[in-house]
This record gives sequence, structure tokens and C-alpha cells, in this order.
Amino acid sequence: MRKIATTVIIFLMIVLLLGSNLVYAAENVIDQETESQLIEIKDNAAKSLEDYKQKYGSDAYGLTAYILNIIRIYSIPLCFLGIAISAIYQYVIGIRKLDTQEKGLVMMVSFITILVICQILPLAFAIVVKFGRG
Repeated sequence: MRKIATTVIIFLMIVLLLGSNLVYAAENVIDQETESQLIEIKDNAAKSLEDYKQKYGSDAYGLTAYILNIIRIYSIPLCFLGIAISAIYQYVIGIRKLDTQEKGLVMMVSFITILVICQILPLAFAIVVKFGRG
């Protein structure tokens, strides 16, 4: 038993060492097209952030609105994925196991609540900041 554990540990150490060298080599090889695309994405994000800062008239409000917009965009696919997984728990696996069916229902309600909050929060923030500050 001890020999097997020692062999596994040595094997994992070798894999980690080789893997770290491969990752280091892959990081150094970025072609010009990929680099230009990354720079373009970075410039677009910086421009969008500056637009939010000008629109809201403050660095803090602009940054908050920018982050809320990103959360709004990315919450849609993530929550739909969560709803699909919870539906599988509730309707497929839950047919045989009642505790799993209840878990699926709780997960589904949670993901729908998160989705609604993430979609309404940027709108509520914009209304409060635009009309609440006077």
C-alpha cells in the first residue's frame, strides 16, 4: 500500500513539473493576431467604462453601473444553466428520490430569484442615481 501511494505521489509531482513547463511555454507563444484581439477587447472595455463614468458623472457611480451591466449580461446564461440543472434534479432524478426532487425545486426557485435580481438591479440603480441625486 505504501509503495502505491509513493508511486502515485511521484507520478503526480512529475506531471505537475512537466505541466508547469508546458503552461509557461504556452504563455510565451502569443501570435500577433491574438495579441491584437486582446488589446482591442481591453480598449473596448476601457472605453465602455469611461462612457459609464461620463454618463453618471462620477467614477464610483460609473464603475458600479459598469459592473452591474456585466453582471446583468453574464447572469442570463449562468442562471438558465442552473435552471436546467435544477429541472433535471426535480423532474428526472426526483422521480425516484423525493429529497432530490425537493432540492431541485429549491435550486430552481433560487436561480429564478437570482436571475430576476440581476436583471432588475441595474435598472433600479440607474433610476436611483439619475433621479434620486437630484
